[in-house]
Amino acid sequence: MTQRHADHAGPDTDGGARTAFASALRAAIGASGLSLDRIQARLRARGATVSVTALSYWQSGKRQPERAGSLSAVRVLEEILDVPDGALLGLLPPPRPRGASKRDRAGEEPVTFTREILQPLLERVGAPDALDQQHQLKLIGLHDRCDIAADGGQLSVTSRAVFQSGADGQDRWLLVYAQGDATAVPDLQPVRNCRVGRAEVDDDHGILVAELLFDRALERGETHLIEYTLRNSGPPYPQCRATHYREFRRPVREYLLEIRFDPTAVPARCWQYANATDEAPARRRLRLDSGNGVHAIALDFGPGIFGIGWGS
Repeated sequence: MTQRHADHAGPDTDGGARTAFASALRAAIGASGLSLDRIQARLRARGATVSVTALSYWQSGKRQPERAGSLSAVRVLEEILDVPDGALLGLLPPPRPRGASKRDRAGEEPVTFTREILQPLLERVGAPDALDQQHQLKLIGLHDRCDIAADGGQLSVTSRAVFQSGADGQDRWLLVYAQGDATAVPDLQPVRNCRVGRAEVDDDHGILVAELLFDRALERGETHLIEYTLRNSGPPYPQCRATHYREFRRPVREYLLEIRFDPTAVPARCWQYANATDEAPARRRLRLDSGNGVHAIALDFGPGIFGIGWGS
C-alpha cells in the first residue's frame, strides 16, 4: 500500500518546455560559477532541500520540478542564481494531471509511482520480488491518523495495522511511503510491536521503503498488531495538496482514515473519495467533529485508492 503522492517525469508533450527550462537553468548555473554542491548548500540554508542528483536531472532535462516543494525550491534558485523572478519558473508547464492510466487501474503497478522508480529501493532492502510475489502476510485492518499543523502542512501520520499470517515464519512488513509535496521524507518512528530494519530513501521522488520487523516470527493463522509514526520536520511543515490517501494493491477488510486539524487550520469543507479498480469513483461530504477532525471508513476495499480531501 502507499500513502500520499509521488512525482513522475513530465510527459512527452511537455518536452519543449522541459528543454527550455533545462537550458535556462544550465546557463544560469554556468554564469553563476557555482557548483551543484554549493547550490545545494545554499538552498538548504534557505529551507529548501533538493538533492544534487535532482539538480543535475533538472539541468539535463531528464526530469523537471513538479511537486510543490520542488517548485518552491525553483523560486529560491532564481534568487541564488541572480536571475529575474519567474525566469526559470515561468518556463515550466502546468503540473500534470494525476489520473491513473489504464494499466494503473488494472493493478499492475502502483498509481503514485512506477515500478522503475520503486524497484531499485526494493532491491536495496532485500525485497526485489515484492511487487510480484504472493504475500503470506494479510492486512486485516488499518487505522491512519493524519495530523495537520497550524500552517496547513502535514505534521505526522500515525498508523496502526493488524496482520494475519498465512504461513509460519512471517516476521516483517514492508512499508512504502510516498511524500509528494516535500523534498524530504518524514522520520519513521516505531511505536508498538515493531522496529525499523533496512530502509532506503529516494529523495528525488520523496519515497521511503523500510522494513518493519516484528518482535518475533508469527505462526500460520496468528495475528499481529503494529503501530508506527511518520513525523515531518517543521515548521514549516510540508504541504500535502489538502489530501491524504492510501493506495491498496490488495484488498483490506477494514480501513479507517482520520484527519485531525489544528484549531487554527480547520477547513470549510471535507470529503472522502474512493477509486476502486472495479467501481466508478465515489465522493461523499464529511462533517467536522467536536475535536476538529473528520474520519472515513472503507470495508472490504481494494485494490484502489481511498482518501480524504479538504478545502475552503
